[in-house]
Amino acid sequence: MTDVSKGEDASHLPPAIELKNVSKAFGLVQANKNINLQVGKGTIHGIVGENGAGKSTLMNILYGLHAADTGEIRINGELVEIRSSAHAIALGIGMVHQHFMLVPNFTVLENVMLGSEKGWSLPDSEQAALEVLKSLSEKYGMDVDPYAVIENLPVGIRQRVEIIKAIKGGADILILDEPTGVLTPQEADSLFEILKVLKERGVTVILITHKLEEILTITDNVTIIRDGTVIGHRETAETTTGELAELMVGREVLLHVERGEAKPGEVRLQTHDLGCNMGDGAMRLNGISFELRAGEILGIAGVAGNGQTELMEILAGMRPPEEGSFTILGHEVSPAHTMEPDDMRDIGVGHVPEDRHHHGLVLQFQAQENSVFGFHYSKICGPGFFLDKPTMRGHCDHLMHDFDVRPKNADLLASKFSGGNQQKIVIAREIDQQPQLLLVGQPTRGVDIGAIEFIHRELIHLRDQGCAILLVSVELDEILGLADRILVMNSGKQVGIVDREDADERTLGLMMAGISGDAAA
Repeated sequence: MTDVSKGEDASHLPPAIELKNVSKAFGLVQANKNINLQVGKGTIHGIVGENGAGKSTLMNILYGLHAADTGEIRINGELVEIRSSAHAIALGIGMVHQHFMLVPNFTVLENVMLGSEKGWSLPDSEQAALEVLKSLSEKYGMDVDPYAVIENLPVGIRQRVEIIKAIKGGADILILDEPTGVLTPQEADSLFEILKVLKERGVTVILITHKLEEILTITDNVTIIRDGTVIGHRETAETTTGELAELMVGREVLLHVERGEAKPGEVRLQTHDLGCNMGDGAMRLNGISFELRAGEILGIAGVAGNGQTELMEILAGMRPPEEGSFTILGHEVSPAHTMEPDDMRDIGVGHVPEDRHHHGLVLQFQAQENSVFGFHYSKICGPGFFLDKPTMRGHCDHLMHDFDVRPKNADLLASKFSGGNQQKIVIAREIDQQPQLLLVGQPTRGVDIGAIEFIHRELIHLRDQGCAILLVSVELDEILGLADRILVMNSGKQVGIVDREDADERTLGLMMAGISGDAAA
């Protein structure tokens, strides 16, 4: 590993990464076009762009998952042709993907060992992996329990394990693709502290993120990509979020959505002491009581894993309440009288799930098929009993146009769209049915700045049309920007409800830590 310690002048050294005229096409789609990029040694370099701009494709080329059609790649000044991810790792390149690659039911130690076992003896491999964990913990401050099972760990700790796996072989270039997309603000702060230490130790970091404030906080330089082409490079200290957003999208972007006052109407959802447990008797959700009216947005704030997911699943009909009850659009639901998700849709409930991959889409189905899920017995699929492909395609074309889904190809598999455009497909499907009540979980997770602006405008517009919206988000800026009232949860319990005009990040942060609204004020 090249040692570029803090404060040492690395200007005499060749760039850690240099790309010249790199291009990549998938059929008729030009993902990257004549990309030129230099990343200095021992720096943190940001790469920003809209969903589908070609950022991840470019990094996958650098990591050997795709082969460039044309162009040159130089690593530490040497011309290379990266043939595979194993070759990239041998060249000192590590990558932490947006969706983690860990084995959930393996321990931290087993995941670190995987693929790098030493000799024929398992105990020898375990000892070698333990020594790696100890060394990296001391060097970079990444403490992890080697015997903890991955699926039982918070997301932030899982990410540490991914970073350890990436750099354990001596990688001096680390690529992070949307690393904070599933992290809480506290976990993101912890990650940034680790990245600073990595930089001080001479590691070169490439950071792909949609969060422009993060770019300004942690990076030294930033490259902007639009439609597969480099639009510009900036020194981070010399730019602003407004300039970066405009370069990304090609127009001025509203970083805070304009909204008028809510005009609440009749009660459309009322919960009474809702609760459920984890199967071992411990309460996962306990005593949740609130009401939601037509024409308002009620935000649910809290650190991920504090009962928000269970609340949304109960209200969407995905799991029954074990305690308490709720009345939704005039229908009462209790442990003795449950409703299924299709029943909820029939009465006018829309649902944008927190996890689009597991609950919002079937990734190996086409966009047109995903655009009708849950509504496949309605007229949007044709007049007869069987699905009518031309009708479905026309419906999907209409959604793609209205919600700016890119590329506008109804036949493309959902897995081929970027994360933000996958999210637009889900949101378009639900909003298009004009629900009376919409449950929205993490609406802009992994979504670029232009799409965030669009989604926020759509939610406000839907509210102004009289829809009741329940919004769950770990992004406090999103909650403060959209919600009319905010319910804060901690450890499955309701800490309090705050009106929008009385809420700020400090108050909500204290409540998220379990301090009541009165004490936090």
